[in-house]
Amino acid sequence: MTAAKQAVRERVWSRLEQAGVVDPGVRGYIPAFEGADQAAERLAGLLVWQQAQILQVAPDRAQLPVRSRALHDGKLVYMAAPKLATSEPFYLLDPRNLPAPASEAADRTVAARIAPSISISEMQAIDLIVFGSVAVNERGARLGKGAGYSDIEVALLAEEGLISQRAVIATTVHDLQVLDEDLPEQAHDFRVDLIVTPQRIIWPGSPKRPAGLDLDSLSPEQIAAIPVLAQRVRR
Repeated sequence: MTAAKQAVRERVWSRLEQAGVVDPGVRGYIPAFEGADQAAERLAGLLVWQQAQILQVAPDRAQLPVRSRALHDGKLVYMAAPKLATSEPFYLLDPRNLPAPASEAADRTVAARIAPSISISEMQAIDLIVFGSVAVNERGARLGKGAGYSDIEVALLAEEGLISQRAVIATTVHDLQVLDEDLPEQAHDFRVDLIVTPQRIIWPGSPKRPAGLDLDSLSPEQIAAIPVLAQRVRR
């Protein structure tokens, strides 16, 4: 399964590089794609965005325009800390209390410096989650860069009751990242409810999200490296 997923990632990274819509060195990362600003604007035009007040947005560079737009629109934004490697694994970006302009605060390196870190127990229920992806299909199956942090984030938030059935999980990607084929999936993988590209809006209509953590799907090394998981194992 891991090899099958990686083969798709490699194919998509090559596709993006050959089209010239990403910077060199994209392999191994969520692609920061040409048109990310347009995708963010298209997302911001949707009712689901206008109704959302609390967002969880990935720290990837591709989602910088989403974070910036959210703060400009007065929305509270949670952003995961790198690799969830602290006991307070989210940054809180509150547009009512930013020590820097929204466009600067939305940058992940600036946010890490100026935003308070919070634990999951301090978070409020989330209306809209926006992740980056390497590949996604029109049924909502998604591949990240392979580290598994997005799946862990969703599972943690779901377990804490922070993702209601009405919450929307979205991804912003380049059109070339949307594939018309089945993607390899595992039991703990979630699907996105909404795909937004510079050109299209896609509602897959086949939701799938975890009820909580599946610690059996994680290695002891992964658990040890993420304090909130290690604490759960020690309980």
